[in-house]
Amino acid sequence: MVDVARARKLAVRIREVVAQTLRTQVKDPRLGMVTLTDVRVTPDLREATVYYTVLGDAAEQAATATALDSAKGVLRTQVGRQTGVKFTPSLAFVADHVPDNARQIDELLERARLADAQVQRTAVGAMPAGEPDPYRHADAHVDAHVDAHVDAHVDASADQPEETS
Repeated sequence: MVDVARARKLAVRIREVVAQTLRTQVKDPRLGMVTLTDVRVTPDLREATVYYTVLGDAAEQAATATALDSAKGVLRTQVGRQTGVKFTPSLAFVADHVPDNARQIDELLERARLADAQVQRTAVGAMPAGEPDPYRHADAHVDAHVDAHVDAHVDASADQPEETS
């Protein structure tokens, strides 16, 4: 039976341990400005995937990935010591692309806002194309004929006496 709550608690603890160890013990100059965004642990608690972001360009991101890969042993040792689990999970580091995707979505939303503002500026003082009421018939006498027919029918039914049973 898998205890999902235990896996979540272990994931939070692994993130704390890895972040603290990166700050205090890993002195690799290739390690950039790393932010751990999430940790996911398999239900059997044997593997942990650590998601991270790096502030910087592609070269700094690649250097940080290499530094994290080389520090994997030290980080796993600290996770084993500080979590107290029977089997220390293996660590896999994965670059998290969510911030990049969020930035791209923000840019697209800003472009859409600018396009909407342009449409509103263009619409000020604009007149609609065509006639003001496109649903009105051009032949007014047809409408008058229909109205007269309806009125006559209503008047005829009003003159008839009510039936009583």
